[in-house]
Amino acid sequence: MDRLWLAPAGLHIEPAVAADAHKLAQLHQAGFYRGWSPEEFEAMLNEPHRTPAYVACDSRRRIAGFAIWRVAVDEAELLTIAVERRWRGKGIGRALLVAGIDDLRYSPVARLFLEVAEDNAAAVSLYRTTGFNRVGERRGYYERPDGRHATALVMSRELG
Repeated sequence: MDRLWLAPAGLHIEPAVAADAHKLAQLHQAGFYRGWSPEEFEAMLNEPHRTPAYVACDSRRRIAGFAIWRVAVDEAELLTIAVERRWRGKGIGRALLVAGIDDLRYSPVARLFLEVAEDNAAAVSLYRTTGFNRVGERRGYYERPDGRHATALVMSRELG
């Protein structure tokens, strides 16, 4: 392991590996209406330069959360971030986001993007306080279990 960041609550953050795919899929499915499969995660984790991913875990590598990005030349997009319910509200999501941003500083990436449900106040606040600004929206982007659709805010920030 070549990179490690400290996280709250006695956790640390390190790069994810393909063997994490099943746990990441479980976390994603618990947090999102349409969760991704272990095979989708495994495919992404097998391309760490194109889709860098980070896990927040304890010393026994029990994963509490993760973040995964997609890199395209000089831009990166936060694809998803998820934290296990019992670890939410402890700063784990912020630590994952900051670790990803910190690591991307050592790449050609100059601009970061993400999409977030407009009604996800905690996530919108997290992104705003870490330097992201609203640059657009996608109406009806997120499907909800009840059939309604939520607007996605498109946010970005410069890396430098």
